[in-house]
Amino acid sequence: MTDQVLSIADLTSRVKAAFIASRVAPDIADCVADALIRAECDGKSGHGLSRIGSYAAQARSGKVDGFARYTVTHPKLATMAVDVAGGFAYPALAAVNRDLPALARTHGLAMAGLHHSHHCGVAGHHVEAAADQGMIALLFANTPSAMAPWGGRTALLGTNPIAFAAPVANAAPIVIDLATSSVARGGIMKAAANDQPIPEGWALDADGKPTTDATAALKGTMTPMAEAKGAALALMIEILAAALTGANFAYEASSFLDAEGAPPHAGQLMIMIDAEAFSPQTTTRIAAMAGLINDDGARLPGAGRIAKRQQVERNGLTVSQQILDTLDRLIATPV
Repeated sequence: MTDQVLSIADLTSRVKAAFIASRVAPDIADCVADALIRAECDGKSGHGLSRIGSYAAQARSGKVDGFARYTVTHPKLATMAVDVAGGFAYPALAAVNRDLPALARTHGLAMAGLHHSHHCGVAGHHVEAAADQGMIALLFANTPSAMAPWGGRTALLGTNPIAFAAPVANAAPIVIDLATSSVARGGIMKAAANDQPIPEGWALDADGKPTTDATAALKGTMTPMAEAKGAALALMIEILAAALTGANFAYEASSFLDAEGAPPHAGQLMIMIDAEAFSPQTTTRIAAMAGLINDDGARLPGAGRIAKRQQVERNGLTVSQQILDTLDRLIATPV
């Protein structure tokens, strides 16, 4: 059999069924399936369908609790403390996007800290959802250790993404989403799964030597973006997403990629700022800046995602036979 083009509805049904068969509650399975498929639609395949096998294995082993229900407390004014309870991060982040904007509108800004959490997928999606509600948003997320501090050898830091989004008057939000490593680890994971090489400069092997072998890279360390500056940003995010929220540091967290060991208990920090906190003209001024960038022949960060989504909505999504086989296997072997 060859790759197939599936409608979003058909694919969602299959992915949800695979997670339900892997000890995930139906409503949570729906949320996780939506997140992975949306990542794939946006061309973020390292956070997309390639994660199905590892997510399902973790749910089957109990490393991720597919039935966990997050809880929320408010320890300070304009804050949400979210205990993800060892489950998937997506339902908890959806709750943050549902409830935090109201706090931000009341107080000008608000923040939510998540702990006992897991992989948050495409960080840009969560801030984009906030920007759609008139928020300027920042998301900091720590990940299991994969990168050494600048000048060091030990993988104490995660690839730790940071995402930012801002609403634009009469246009889609500006979305900036980047890892503090030279590339996102998901790209190396996808290359390893497909037995493909990676470009030189992405990673070091276990002996600290540059490598183009994706499997060796996963056993070694990632290189930080912008050298020392990227490592410094990764440390900043460890403090914001782990120390501040009560989550595990990167070096304490187990892998997002396999079913071995205890839950990773990673952390995320979401900050939302009411775009009209100081002036009702904010989004109009952002639109003016965006217009100048477009007129200069440049592309706004995240602009390509809209075209990709629209294309998939029209034509469906091409799914590899490998992913289809994984889905069939999981559905056929419920636990």
